[in-house]
Amino acid sequence: MTISIEDHSQALLELLWVRETWSLEPIGDEPGPLIDGPEGANTPSDVAEWSEAWSTLWEGALAVAAQPLDASAMDSLQASAAGSSEHAELLARLTGPTWRGRFGGQALEAGFSEWSQRQFEKIWPPRHTAAESPERLSLDALVPAWRAGLERVVTIPCRAEHTRVVGTSGLLVTDGTREDPALYAEALGVFSASR
Repeated sequence: MTISIEDHSQALLELLWVRETWSLEPIGDEPGPLIDGPEGANTPSDVAEWSEAWSTLWEGALAVAAQPLDASAMDSLQASAAGSSEHAELLARLTGPTWRGRFGGQALEAGFSEWSQRQFEKIWPPRHTAAESPERLSLDALVPAWRAGLERVVTIPCRAEHTRVVGTSGLLVTDGTREDPALYAEALGVFSASR
């Protein structure tokens, strides 16, 4: 049994940070606010356009983050020349659409790098031994989810509980849900029941 965990998707983190920093109001199945979100908020000149774009980018980036890692694309990316069109295409295939790719990096200049680094420091080095891992602690629910097709769990650092089945093999949960064995078992059950 192999289940991979995506706990630091740069594309998803960018989108969540932009949503909060720029007070966007996207429509759709979106997670709650960030646990350690940016301080203060701005409003873009066209909040409706940005909010609509956010929803589209979120769906695309989430779909890619929830797919198992494409090892051949990763190998090809490493072999390609940085800055080449091949490199850019492979990178887009591995990350999906990004805020930066659509609008440039200006909306991310006010502290995203520092915030993203803090998020990474929360997950690295790993906090759990194999025996203490959330997957081991929720094994009774994980096995049926895996049998139902679960291959990848994507986590995001948002406050409110948020669980969503993504595609045929992915599950999105908040960090808090994954860390709580009962909530994680319940989320895994949502995946199993969806099949």
